[in-house]
Amino acid sequence: MTAEFSNKGVVVTGAAKGVGAAVAEAFCREGARVALIDVDVAAGSELARTLGPRAHFFQADVSSAAQVDQALQQADQTLGGFHILVNNAGIQTYGTVTETSEEVWDRTLGVNLKSAFLCAKAALPVIQREGGGVVINMASVQSFLSQHNVAAYTTSKTALLGLTRSIAVDYAPKVRCVAVCPGTIDTPMLHWAIQQSPDPQEVLEECKQMHPLGRIATPQEIAELVLFLSSDRAGFITGQYYRIDGGLGISVAGSKRA
Repeated sequence: MTAEFSNKGVVVTGAAKGVGAAVAEAFCREGARVALIDVDVAAGSELARTLGPRAHFFQADVSSAAQVDQALQQADQTLGGFHILVNNAGIQTYGTVTETSEEVWDRTLGVNLKSAFLCAKAALPVIQREGGGVVINMASVQSFLSQHNVAAYTTSKTALLGLTRSIAVDYAPKVRCVAVCPGTIDTPMLHWAIQQSPDPQEVLEECKQMHPLGRIATPQEIAELVLFLSSDRAGFITGQYYRIDGGLGISVAGSKRA
């Protein structure tokens, strides 16, 4: 265990499964006190139990200001303050602009974008009170590239980069803010998404091959980048985005492998 996070409190949203769970586990491993926030009570409570006494679960729909405020107040009291917020909560939805209903649009931006605003709004006074810290926004490679049929999702992830810059400018020098932009990750959300296809295995293989490294990321790989960007080793980094995408989008269409 390093001393780097042993005196730190951390809040992770969307923490019950996937990348959020890996991030929470990594911070606990490195000695932090961690608040896990999620709507999934069963999975969140079980993960907190598994991670041990440093982990505490709080239920909240992070698209609701009232629920966010309550959960972060509880986290503040339970952890004795916190220094790091990881805005990881997110959902995947599908549809073009003309196919996407207002309800789906609002829900997608509510969970993927509004939640980061609400959590930052509630967390920043605590982080400042504790002497400063870091906000990490989980964006996406689709902040820069877009698939077909994901109008609301790619809009929400692109807008997170603007929120990242705004927080970085407005709350410096006490608070740094950085966006992490993964490519495809081996998570329950991915496996739900590919099940929408008649041939999930074919879609999974296509996901692997569209990354030049020939595979998809593990949640733990994303968590390690979050740890670094949250640490003092990244103390001169703010307002930036970090793509961790296996090279997705760097190759020219039509080029062939050697």
